[in-house]
Amino acid sequence: MYPNQRNRRLRQNPALRQLVSENQLTSNDLMLPLFIAEGTEVKDPITAMPGCYRLSLDLLRKELKAVADLGIKAVLLFVKVDDALKDNKGTEAFNPEGLMQKAIRTVKSITPDMVVMTDVALDPYSSYGHDGIVEEGKILNDPTVEVLSKMALSHAQAGADFVAPSDMMDGRVLMIRTKLDKAGFTDTGIMSYSAKYASSFYGPFREALDSAPGFGDKRSYQMDPANRLEALTEALRDIEEGADIVMVKPGLAYLDVIRDIRENVEIPIAAYQVSGEYSMLKAAAEKGWLDHDTVMMEQLLAFKRAGANFIATYHAKEAAQLLA
Repeated sequence: MYPNQRNRRLRQNPALRQLVSENQLTSNDLMLPLFIAEGTEVKDPITAMPGCYRLSLDLLRKELKAVADLGIKAVLLFVKVDDALKDNKGTEAFNPEGLMQKAIRTVKSITPDMVVMTDVALDPYSSYGHDGIVEEGKILNDPTVEVLSKMALSHAQAGADFVAPSDMMDGRVLMIRTKLDKAGFTDTGIMSYSAKYASSFYGPFREALDSAPGFGDKRSYQMDPANRLEALTEALRDIEEGADIVMVKPGLAYLDVIRDIRENVEIPIAAYQVSGEYSMLKAAAEKGWLDHDTVMMEQLLAFKRAGANFIATYHAKEAAQLLA
């Protein structure tokens, strides 16, 4: 008979569609990246990321209350480091009174229940703008990992719940896990940027932190966008080394990678909707070419459908407001 099974029966009204929905998006799925700057009363707009700002610690306090009121449970911290503090050894990265360490303590003092995740990489601290120590034009792996482990420990000592190595050096998860455990921080988690691609979508972010590489590019350590199976290898290796959460970055252009990892691992997966993805939607909406809110929510739901447990996104506050 034609047709006994009619799929449209399940789409007839909003209540029915919601009843049979395969995936849902809530504020619990959102993590907000925050950019921190030195000074007081600093709310410095990031030109390439409309609606995003570099905030001084005093204004961070006000922002945190608004974020918590929206039901957002986690923040991911980045800092803009003064050029005078940058060198080729990442010395400022593990300063106990550094900006990141002070930002961690600020978040915990204002919103103790907020999950604080911290960026662990040397590019904001490097005089070369690279994620590692440079020698004769090469980014050194093992000396960089030693510095990253010291950096991660300083974040844990300041109160971070999770450290998030985004550098893509080999073996850094194991070194960080070992360093944390030896110092008694067995409860501090690691969210590893396991599949971080050498993407052109990062441009606006590099403006935000003034962290563009001073020479060359990052293709000798970040992943080739052509590679899919390698991402699974990276994720599995990081899990073996002690990662509690693995991340795929960027997001929208790599939904297949999220799905591949989801089908092969049982730990949580994070997706990062990066600055270029955010800014493209902002620009298209400003031109009137796309409806901002509906496209934003469709994109965020796509991450969930692909298999991500949660999403780091600059849209987090806007999305949470709509969800509320």
